[in-house]
Amino acid sequence: MTRRELDAAGITDPALRAAYGHCRRLNARHGRTYFLATRLLPVDRRPAVHALYGFARWADDIVDDMGDGATTAERAATLARLEDELRQALTGGARPTTEPVVRALADTAARYAIDPAHFTDFMASMRSDLTVTDYATYADLRAYMHGSAAVIGLQMLPVLGTVTARAHAAPHAAALGVAFQLTNFLRDVGEDLDRGRIYLPADLLAAHGVQRDLLLWSRRTGRPDARVTAALRAAEDLTRGVYREAAPGLAILDPVARPCIRTAYVLYRDILDAVARSGYAVLHRRAVVSRRRRAAVAADGLARVAAARLGAAAHRTPPVPARHDACSAKEAG
Repeated sequence: MTRRELDAAGITDPALRAAYGHCRRLNARHGRTYFLATRLLPVDRRPAVHALYGFARWADDIVDDMGDGATTAERAATLARLEDELRQALTGGARPTTEPVVRALADTAARYAIDPAHFTDFMASMRSDLTVTDYATYADLRAYMHGSAAVIGLQMLPVLGTVTARAHAAPHAAALGVAFQLTNFLRDVGEDLDRGRIYLPADLLAAHGVQRDLLLWSRRTGRPDARVTAALRAAEDLTRGVYREAAPGLAILDPVARPCIRTAYVLYRDILDAVARSGYAVLHRRAVVSRRRRAAVAADGLARVAAARLGAAAHRTPPVPARHDACSAKEAG
């Protein structure tokens, strides 16, 4: 399938094909829900999504998974080297990159005219993860999530294409990125605590009488606490509100790309349902969406893909992906 995707996207250089293949494997291994949804995209757009995911995952792994022996200074230095390689690749620097995720990302950014500022903002949030361990308010957390999540939605928009001006879809795309990350924060609160981080805002926790020590006690003992449960329920309510911010953007996307994002929307929102069904026991075990449910949502997505393609063929004038708009503008210039 990798060869078919790369051929459809017009990616012919062997080294570049290998770089995209590397990103696809990262997506398949680490982003199961995201990868499943990506399979519903038109074939020629999938490599770009793999590249965006692969780079983000690689940077995140530098912050979190270099090994227990890696110091903060070593992580910071590795992250700085990655950012320097990215800057060189995006600006056409004289030093060619050998890092596969950077090579694929730079090619995707050029093909789809993705704003380089999105990558700058993303790297800023990754750097903050090296030293920031909690957030006093939701406003503070949203500032962090602009770079770590909202810009991911904005990077995706040119790849997906829209039926109206992209600016109309941008706030909803940013909100969806934030909703996905808030979902992950709630699901992974125990694992993040093990790394010394709390991504739930301190003011939200304090409103229910929860502080770090109580979370640590519950994590260590495996015992629930009504105050923690109430705080986690409040975090769920907050996250569902962001999904409502994002929802209107689905109808603005190119119809053939819409089933992909709708599937991701449904599956990530289902994680919230799984958290609630567990009794908000995320400090003690990971909430998961069943394989049966994932298969059912994917099947619905496939049906929507078929309907969208039939509709596009019937109208004979489907929305033009943003990549083509960018290419046309470049040719006109």
